[in-house]
Amino acid sequence: MENTFNAICQKLHQLDYKVTPQRQVILRAFLENAAEHLSAEEVYNIVKERYPDIGLATVYRTLDLLAELDILQKINFGDGRTRYELDQHETHYHHHMICLGCGRVQEFDDDLLESLEKVLTRQTGFHITDHQLKFFGYCRECAAKNRDKSGNDVI
Repeated sequence: MENTFNAICQKLHQLDYKVTPQRQVILRAFLENAAEHLSAEEVYNIVKERYPDIGLATVYRTLDLLAELDILQKINFGDGRTRYELDQHETHYHHHMICLGCGRVQEFDDDLLESLEKVLTRQTGFHITDHQLKFFGYCRECAAKNRDKSGNDVI
């Protein structure tokens, strides 16, 4: 984790951005919650505990900057909130399953689209640099809650 933090700070320095205490605490929030897809409000609640003087506007500005610099990736799961995760270029093939019942987001690492990307590039000449795949449905727990006594889905 510390290596990643230092690498991000170095990137900010190279791009002539200051590594302010606010930026540091926001970066650490993402590193410590790497499995989460955090909204600006969730980041604010996490960092407010360690840095009480930080404002929500500062969090929004910092998230926008970090996304612009490809340090964070913006994600929309259709719930009306922009969410963020660390952008990991070396592993861009992870996808999301979003539960419509409880809102839980599960990641899965499998490159389901690599062969499709190759075909599209070959056929169209379009150079694909990234993709996102999202599945919407019901997690095991929500699906189980929504079955009737005979085992039929009532969703």
